[in-house]
Amino acid sequence: MINPVLKNRGAGRKGRRTRGVTLMELLVVIAIIGIIAAVAVPTYRKYLVRSGRAEAKIALLQLQTAEEKFYMQNNTFTANLTDAQPAGLGLTAVTESGKYNVAVVLGADGQTYVATASPRARGGQTDDLECVNFTINQRGTRGVSGPKGAQACWR
Repeated sequence: MINPVLKNRGAGRKGRRTRGVTLMELLVVIAIIGIIAAVAVPTYRKYLVRSGRAEAKIALLQLQTAEEKFYMQNNTFTANLTDAQPAGLGLTAVTESGKYNVAVVLGADGQTYVATASPRARGGQTDDLECVNFTINQRGTRGVSGPKGAQACWR
């Protein structure tokens, strides 16, 4: 004889639809998430690289201002970034968050200079192949190495 409790347990299931997520639905959702991630991650990385360029530009403009001040006091420019004023500019050789190295090369007479911001190996900006090394000189002429050119990169 069949136990009446067990007999009634499955009686109502024929008309009901089971609830839950099928494997196929789950795979479709995972595929959609994968496609969205494949598009979003590189776009976000490009945005981060582009925004990192601002750090190089800010550092070079600060350096230019400090060089002008130094020139007004000493009638010559200096390549000494890190020493405190009045011997140097009192700046750091690395940008604030460590994405770029900053350096100054003086002309032979001390009346000209070229300041450069180059991406650091571990700064994250080495992926920027469009605007690589930013430069500025005593006249305020801006330059960049890379295929985009100074006008696009300094924007």
